[in-house]
Order: sequence, then C-alpha cells, then structure tokens
Amino acid sequence: MNWDLPEPFILPMTVPASAIDVMGHANNCEYLRWLEAIAWEHTRDLGLGWDKYQQLNRGMVARHTELDYLAPAFEKDELQIGTWIVENDKRISMVRRYQILRPSDGVTLLRGHTRWVCVAIDSGKPRRMPPEFIEGYAITATEKP
Repeated sequence: MNWDLPEPFILPMTVPASAIDVMGHANNCEYLRWLEAIAWEHTRDLGLGWDKYQQLNRGMVARHTELDYLAPAFEKDELQIGTWIVENDKRISMVRRYQILRPSDGVTLLRGHTRWVCVAIDSGKPRRMPPEFIEGYAITATEKP
C-alpha cells in the first residue's frame, strides 16, 4: 500500500449500501463517520477507551477537521483507513492524520486531519492532558516536509 506516512494504524472496511447517496457513490458525511470509527479503534488499541476516559474524567473532542476528497468510493469497495498521530503538544491538543486507500487500484480516496482537544468529561471545558494521554497519544509518525 502507498501510505503517506509509515506504519499506520489500519481499519479495513467495506462500503455498505447505506453509505451510497443519489450520486451513486459514498456520501461525504460517511467518510467523516469512518474517520471517527478509526479514531476510536486506535484510541482503544492505545488503552484509552471510554472506560479510561471516564476514570480520568478526560476525553478528546474534535476541534477542527480538514478533509480532501480525492476520489469516490462505491458500494462494496474494500477500503483501508489509516491513521497516525502527527502532533501532540503534551498540554491540551493533538493532531491525527487520516488516509483512505482502495487496495484494488491503489487509489487514495481521502486525506485529512483533525485537531483534538482534551476536555473534562463532566464539564466539557478544556483541561490539560493527564500523563496517560501524553504517553498514549504519543506521535506515531512525522509529517513529510
């Protein structure tokens, strides 16, 4: 696979019929759902699932997302969604990059990133990352210049 950065966390998926819109391809809102799904899968894999969030009274919430839709996905397409943590200020925010590839033809369908901010779950107010977030959300790849 032609990943933009090395060693992504990968979530394989098949485009369901429910994702297809009147244009005959996956609706752009579905891509955002898929990115949320891989963010949660990766978070759980890092040992920071919802139970840990509740225990720490901290969570990461999306602050800003940018997506570049590069090619359409169609029903039954087999896709691979990759993610990396490319920034972590070790205080309040981190950036997660995404790439969606279709292995059958090697085409990148989407590139994007989200800036996540640490908040207290009970208030929703921004709070410093606990040590578990600083360690768990360590940078997994460096952006290419």
